[in-house]
Amino acid sequence: MTAEAAGEWRGWRAAAESALYGPGGFYRRPEGPAGHFRTSVHASSLFAGAVARLLCRVDEALGRPASLGFVDMAAGRGELVTGVLAALPAEVAARTRAYAVEIADRPRALDHRIEWLPEPPPGLTGLLFANEWLDNVPVEVAEVDSAGVPRQVLVRRDGTERLGEPVAGAEAEWLERWWPLGRAEGARGTEGAPGGDAPGGEGAPTPRARVVAPGPVAGGGAAGQAGLRAEIGLPRDAAWAGAVAALERGLAVAVDYAHTARERPPFGTLTGFRDGRETAPVPDGSCDITAHVALDACAEACALPGARLLSQRAALRTLGVTGARPPLELASTHPAEYVRALATAGEAAELTAPGGLGDFGWLLQPVGIPDVLTD
Repeated sequence: MTAEAAGEWRGWRAAAESALYGPGGFYRRPEGPAGHFRTSVHASSLFAGAVARLLCRVDEALGRPASLGFVDMAAGRGELVTGVLAALPAEVAARTRAYAVEIADRPRALDHRIEWLPEPPPGLTGLLFANEWLDNVPVEVAEVDSAGVPRQVLVRRDGTERLGEPVAGAEAEWLERWWPLGRAEGARGTEGAPGGDAPGGEGAPTPRARVVAPGPVAGGGAAGQAGLRAEIGLPRDAAWAGAVAALERGLAVAVDYAHTARERPPFGTLTGFRDGRETAPVPDGSCDITAHVALDACAEACALPGARLLSQRAALRTLGVTGARPPLELASTHPAEYVRALATAGEAAELTAPGGLGDFGWLLQPVGIPDVLTD
């Protein structure tokens, strides 16, 4: 019997890495992520259409290169990249090289134009799009003990937790900079972080769209309040910086349920999803293990100018997804067209809904081009 099977205590990062991506892990299961939760990609084809329009804007900013790259990070079973290719104008599609970055095996029926890779290709010119990828990059979890000291949270395969050693080194520095657990005045401001309307809110219109209501980090003077928790985002910062480094010119976009340093959830956001329902995060491979993303920290990790944070609602509206209802008179003059337009409006409303998918954060990281997501 292995140490893991015997119930070895491990940090959440190692435990989640094995449970999600190891042999028999959650993301290697044949049903794919869509069998357990519904993202914006699964909610409506309008999402892929909006990403296709964004790619066209990047194409124009790049001067319409002979080869235009599109990378779908954590591609699942290729749903987004397939939808983007289908939505592109023929002239742009003819120049587009599409890449799906995913650890699972390539689906048999996937469009032959899509290259299936374990990591993004270097020297990319185009758009790198990471929809709900960073939330599944495993991180360590810290919790404040009764003496006010942040300690690493250890976990067994069955989900049982206990506190380990005090957080130290680079992880302690990250907490101090981005999620200070021992400050009575709450989280510090976002000096040096990208601007924009920060995501937030509450509600759960879809299993994967849970948004935890943020709040100030309470504390007790120099020491933190026992039980306060944080997810230490260093691995996500490094993962995002590595992905952006693949871009020679273009735009990188990370879309995730997120929070910023102004408002961190006081007890963290670690959770699980299984069969379309939120569940306890148990690192045994039976469920998704996810946590909200400190997108402001990811942005700073790239050390590149021009990063911007905005909500999915704002981003999609700029890309033409508004959720506006069709005029009522259309129901009497062209009833079939009215029904189709009404269905489209409903899908757009879900993608941009306050308290749901619309509150997801979009991190825009331009590389050598101006901001293309402006009205």
